[in-house]
Amino acid sequence: MLKAELRKEYMQKRKALSSDEAFLLSKKVFENLIEYFKPVSGQKVHVFIPIEKFKEIDTQIFIDYFLSRNIRVFVPKIVEAKLISVEIFNDTQFEINHWDISEPFSSVDSKVLDFNYVITPLLYCDKKGNRVGYGKGFYDEFFQSISPESIKIGVNYFNPDEFIDDVWENDIPLDYLVTPTDVLSFFKGEE
Repeated sequence: MLKAELRKEYMQKRKALSSDEAFLLSKKVFENLIEYFKPVSGQKVHVFIPIEKFKEIDTQIFIDYFLSRNIRVFVPKIVEAKLISVEIFNDTQFEINHWDISEPFSSVDSKVLDFNYVITPLLYCDKKGNRVGYGKGFYDEFFQSISPESIKIGVNYFNPDEFIDDVWENDIPLDYLVTPTDVLSFFKGEE
């Protein structure tokens, strides 16, 4: 299927979830991620802040867990049409941007590029790790700038079903997809 078709289909599937369903599924995704990757103190995790109106995976659960275990947390902020990475702490102040996304007040780019994990938003991910986002390209550009050793993890309520037919040259696939029921690896030779 084409990205535009998948984007529309999976936005509808998300909208059909109740708030309680979305929270319970988010919790299962979180549990699968923690059990599989076992993040530890001192590691660096870049994690998106969810857009509530789009019923994205509730990553506040992830952020609270990481901060409580001295795992360094970085979140995205769009500054001058570019995604930067801002380190946050328990007392970090946030504001809502013009896309209704919560972002830190600070616009200081951490300049960190060697994340252990980059937890990535998406609407859909196929069985090859290709993702469908909102079409702005922020994460593909961000992926090009970070260390190739940083593990790119997509999180979604749904397992892959269709292949994406219109993958572009600049699209960078994910390394893993975590859903409420599975952790899928897109490394060759790894299941």
